[in-house]
Amino acid sequence: MQDVLSRDLLAALTGRLGAAHVITASEDLEPYLVETRGLHRGRALAVARPADAAEAAFVVERCAAAGVPVVAQGGNTGLVGGGVPQGGIVLSLARLARVRSVDPTNATITVEAGVTLADVQAAAEAAGMLFPLSLASEGSCRIGGNLSTNAGGTAVLAYGNARDLVLGLEVVLADGRIWNGLKGLRKDNAGYDLKHLFVGSEGTLGIITAAVLKLFPKPVSRGVGFVGLADPAAALALFAHLRTRAGRDLTAFEVIPPFGLEIVLRHTPGATPPLAGRHGTYALIEFSSTRPDAPATEALEMALGEAIEAGLVEDATLGASEAQNQALWTLRENLSEVQRREGGSIKHDVSVPLTALPAFLDRATRACEAAMPGLRVCAFGHFGDGNIHFNLSQPIGMDRAAFLDQWGRFNRIVHDVVESLGGSIAAEHGVGLIKRDELARYGDPVALDLMRRLKTALDPHGILNPGKVVPEQAPPGAHAEPGGTGPAALL
Repeated sequence: MQDVLSRDLLAALTGRLGAAHVITASEDLEPYLVETRGLHRGRALAVARPADAAEAAFVVERCAAAGVPVVAQGGNTGLVGGGVPQGGIVLSLARLARVRSVDPTNATITVEAGVTLADVQAAAEAAGMLFPLSLASEGSCRIGGNLSTNAGGTAVLAYGNARDLVLGLEVVLADGRIWNGLKGLRKDNAGYDLKHLFVGSEGTLGIITAAVLKLFPKPVSRGVGFVGLADPAAALALFAHLRTRAGRDLTAFEVIPPFGLEIVLRHTPGATPPLAGRHGTYALIEFSSTRPDAPATEALEMALGEAIEAGLVEDATLGASEAQNQALWTLRENLSEVQRREGGSIKHDVSVPLTALPAFLDRATRACEAAMPGLRVCAFGHFGDGNIHFNLSQPIGMDRAAFLDQWGRFNRIVHDVVESLGGSIAAEHGVGLIKRDELARYGDPVALDLMRRLKTALDPHGILNPGKVVPEQAPPGAHAEPGGTGPAALL
């Protein structure tokens, strides 16, 4: 009976989308089954590639009628298993790739979910505006995926997460209806603000097919500096100093540990040390300005000069040209990529209140190093918004698979510290599959109950990205297992 239902479903999808856009051959399915890091692999009946929202709604409506799961995919660049299918249909949004309109006066751009982030940025640039969301994968990630995971990136400090950049959405619901909420309004109190249900829900409540996004004035200058500091406490003091001096013109404050800078220099062709000597912590800082009479480099130079005189900064260098600015940024942008050259990496994407950053880094580092001698901590990231990528590189010479088998044990160590400091175990990458069971352990029981109620209300048959984000209801008296969930357990 199930085979008959599957054949009927595929025939219906092929009839509407065309045979070229319903993929069933195993070799053609493969890219849709494996996430970007290769840590998760799923399975699917087929991949459907609709051309517009109406076709996407048709796919979802037919899948709902057949009781077949639907997993939406954009660029498939996720890091937590959120886009890996566990059967059913993969709904690829890659063909929904139109920039529908740009309105510089209203400072908005309306785009379909399959437009790459880089193309959204380029369309804004062509209109003399800025779309500030910026990620390492911006050339391949798509805006629908960015919104479904509430992506962060390097500009959150000045402009906020993806959620803060959305004014309206178009969403396919679990029954195949289309909610048209594409309004470019900054004030609209006509009932519940429904768009916030879908941003960050990872396709479990509805499938975003288009969005109205905020644009901003384009900066006319930027200054980039790289500084050496004694420790994370000095970095926090410097951040507070710069924020007071620059306000919103402080657009990035990224922290890099000595080990991180070491491996970037080791594995990046042409990279050179930005500073002489070794320092306890490094920070990459960016100022930008929309005012021609307030050059960003001069403002950054003055602010850093004050910090040096106050003893906050041990050494500093500033980019003297846009090429030098980019060379400094490359030291930060390449950090995620070069970690794989050092063997296995156990990754944690967490956040804590800014005041707790030095305590978190100290306590989590000491606990992890005590748990495994030779472990190399690579804790870096968006210091200005409290988001740390607390990654652990395997001891030199250790077997990679044996190291990754310890993912659950290190989840407990790191996440317990995060929880004790009032932080979050999921900062900007989402929950997906890998952190779903961790959420069951650390999440507020009332919040988890509300999440389950929302899921049931909007997706009563559980067809939208099942098994992701929302933990299953534990039986009475049950407790989360101490090992947690990590990629090694999901391979």
